[in-house]
Amino acid sequence: MSELRPNLNKDDFVSTIREMEKGGYQLAYIEENSKVIAVAGYRIARNLHMGKHLYVDDLVTAESCRSRGHGEILLSWLKRLAVKEGCSYLHLDSGTHRERAHKFYFQQDLSITSFHFSLKLKC
Repeated sequence: MSELRPNLNKDDFVSTIREMEKGGYQLAYIEENSKVIAVAGYRIARNLHMGKHLYVDDLVTAESCRSRGHGEILLSWLKRLAVKEGCSYLHLDSGTHRERAHKFYFQQDLSITSFHFSLKLKC
């Protein structure tokens, strides 16, 4: 997860995940030789636009293990879970700079359906 989210503070990671779990966040992962090599963070939610949906917050494979099918395995599992849970959509956001990820998502039949706008607030 630190490869996808380098801003994460290692000391706060578990407590942050525990807090997110209260809102429905879950983790799925693939291990190899007792080491996590691919991970997906997701939540099932409902909104007015999509109804019940599965949103993928995080999806990453360790750099050293990419292009070996792990992302496809996780995404396929997430799709099956979404169908099983009665979701109308599976969706995610991807940073504009992640061109390799975009190519992968297109190969997995995902499409760009909107722009995501954000504003960093000063607190």
